[in-house]
Amino acid sequence: MIRSLAVLITCLAALFGVPTARAQTPDASGTWLTQAGDARVKVSKCGGGICGVIVWLKEPYDTATGQPASDSKNPNPALARRPLIGLPLFNGMQVTGPNKWSGQIYNADDGSMYASNISVTGTDTLRVEGCVGALCGAETWTRVSR
Repeated sequence: MIRSLAVLITCLAALFGVPTARAQTPDASGTWLTQAGDARVKVSKCGGGICGVIVWLKEPYDTATGQPASDSKNPNPALARRPLIGLPLFNGMQVTGPNKWSGQIYNADDGSMYASNISVTGTDTLRVEGCVGALCGAETWTRVSR
């Protein structure tokens, strides 16, 4: 009897379009661990797109100075002193398709901005690509939390 009821509820849910737990659409919002495991980035909706900010670093202090890690590779001296935690990596990435966004991403490793595409490739995976001209690189980030 219980099994028949479960089958009936599942059929009705499918018929009337009621989402089930497995049918949830992947969402980029949440905190993501970079592929190297050295940073966590909080992604949230903003301005019709998504934004990403560094919220954690594996090595939050500069070993040479003992000070909080800073954006030292930035060519702008005023920005080179800002802390990496709280640094926006991308702002207002615009929707280009289902679970896909495009815009510019900042690389704190070299202080440069790159053309970027971000896509949710699974419930807990985010593909982050950066390109300069025809040369592109990509990483897969893993969800830490929503």
